[in-house]
Amino acid sequence: MCVMGHSSIKDIPVRALDGGDFSLSDLSGPLLIVNVASRCGLTPQYTQLEQLQKDYGPRGLTVVGVPCNQFMGQEPGTADEIAEFCSTTYGVTFPLLEKTDVNGPDRHPLYAALTETADADGEAGDVTWNFEKFVVDADGAVTARFRPQTVPDAPEVIAALEAALAS
Repeated sequence: MCVMGHSSIKDIPVRALDGGDFSLSDLSGPLLIVNVASRCGLTPQYTQLEQLQKDYGPRGLTVVGVPCNQFMGQEPGTADEIAEFCSTTYGVTFPLLEKTDVNGPDRHPLYAALTETADADGEAGDVTWNFEKFVVDADGAVTARFRPQTVPDAPEVIAALEAALAS
């Protein structure tokens, strides 16, 4: 698989929320990549995302949160404010990347690659709102996409995670 000059999604350069170095390729198992926001009606999905990390992390899954402020300014905070909110409000232990554009002319290369994947209805393209979910297998291939209203512990998400963990 070739993703925009990279052999896998995991090879696309990203940065940690604090601006430091971070490499998705250092994460050996599957990923659940989710664009997140602190002031959204869907923000309580952090609880389920953290539970997935606790339940499936020992089997190799890593949830990766990607703060984004493109949807009605619902992630306005600084890196420190986002980290503090996620930690104190939801006990988030999974990695958070730096605040990123997921759509438009400044779309991060990670999201340029992710959004090529269609959802269950066959729709690819722009992220529609906060908390859109992408399942990436251990080799860095995107295997599933779920729209924001699909909760992280929905049966179809669990099935996709189980399949990624089994591959």
